[in-house]
Amino acid sequence: MANNDSRVTIHMAASLDGFIARNDGRVDWLETSDEFIAGESLDASHVEAFLKTIDCYVMGSRTYETALNFEARGLGWSYGEKPTFVLTSRNLPRTRDTVEFYSGDLSQFVNERLRYAFGSIWVVGGGTVCGEFLRLGLADEVRYSILPVLIGDGIPFFEKLGRDVALHLAEVNAYKSGIVELRYELQGNRSESPNSTDKVDQAEPNTAV
Repeated sequence: MANNDSRVTIHMAASLDGFIARNDGRVDWLETSDEFIAGESLDASHVEAFLKTIDCYVMGSRTYETALNFEARGLGWSYGEKPTFVLTSRNLPRTRDTVEFYSGDLSQFVNERLRYAFGSIWVVGGGTVCGEFLRLGLADEVRYSILPVLIGDGIPFFEKLGRDVALHLAEVNAYKSGIVELRYELQGNRSESPNSTDKVDQAEPNTAV
């Protein structure tokens, strides 16, 4: 049974024109050099304290591979020691005990397992996975970090929605890096899912950070 105190957050960093990666999966444009003098500062202690409030992460297979690639390049594992659930039916390397693979009914997995065990659940990509969470009514909020860059074409933030999703703008923050973060709350009851028996596209063809 779902824990009504749990919260599912979709978080993504994207370009101003709504892309989370180039068509070939590259995210080289994430390193921007903009400066917004009036923006807020994000020091390491603030970021560390905030990350401690997240209980687990959920992602698709390509996002997981991107994270492994970052780690192989010496950039570290982005998700710390938090439980990380990868939605896939592919045979992928499991490099740490905190990673678990899942293939099956997404609504059942979220409502009967994740919400029961965790308070703060973060969905971090890619576009197909984020779109499926919204389409099935499984998310409570969307955090959209907009980077000061236009890349023209690429993999979109959301895919396969198939319906309107009403949002409420709850918070706006602008940072000295030029990044603007928007936090939206989902309107309506999260149990109102159009089809609770659908499965996420396990071989999720997108990548994200």
